[in-house]
Amino acid sequence: MADSTKKMEDTKARLMEAAGEVFAQNGYRASTVRQICQRAHTNLGSVNYHFRDKKGLYAAIFGQSFQLAVTLYPPDLGISGQATPEEKLRAYIHSFLLRLMGEGLPAWHGKLLAKEISEPSGALGELVEHSIRPLYTYLASIVRELTREEKRADGEQSDTTFLTSISIVAQCLHHHISRHLIEALRPRGFDPGRIEQITDHITRFSLGGIRALATGAHPGQAG
Repeated sequence: MADSTKKMEDTKARLMEAAGEVFAQNGYRASTVRQICQRAHTNLGSVNYHFRDKKGLYAAIFGQSFQLAVTLYPPDLGISGQATPEEKLRAYIHSFLLRLMGEGLPAWHGKLLAKEISEPSGALGELVEHSIRPLYTYLASIVRELTREEKRADGEQSDTTFLTSISIVAQCLHHHISRHLIEALRPRGFDPGRIEQITDHITRFSLGGIRALATGAHPGQAG
């Protein structure tokens, strides 16, 4: 019984690793169960046995990879509860970049995320609600602290909080998804992999925009 259980666990692990590589390379729609099973050296029925179908396998590997990334690099990076909103924002941005480009994650993790963003599968609704939305909600709370905006009674985010939070996320994602373009355009001496430098820049840039929003400044206005 123990040998049988170990064998099943090994098959499941091989399927997930193979699926991560195949999905990252081809995207969800272009990947097939046959390709994954061939890479995992297992039979076609193993996907149905362990995950029901391709969609279940995709959701499982994406969820596991995402949770590993959050465990390694939580959004507050363990900073003190007495940290300022500015320090919280920097930690959040730093953790986001580490989850995209840091060490300790499967080699296919970042590429899989990029594929899902550019070619949405429609298979990740549960992950969004239970994993991604809490990260966004935490970021929005930091933005509200910085803008001194009161939390709405209905729990909804204002347009300003939402757009500001999404802008911060987009800056982080750009440094991963558009890395080849950045490498082609970079000035001499700039390293697209220097997470600390990129963290500091996005933090300063975002804080400047947030302060402008807080004072009611508009684009083109003299300072």
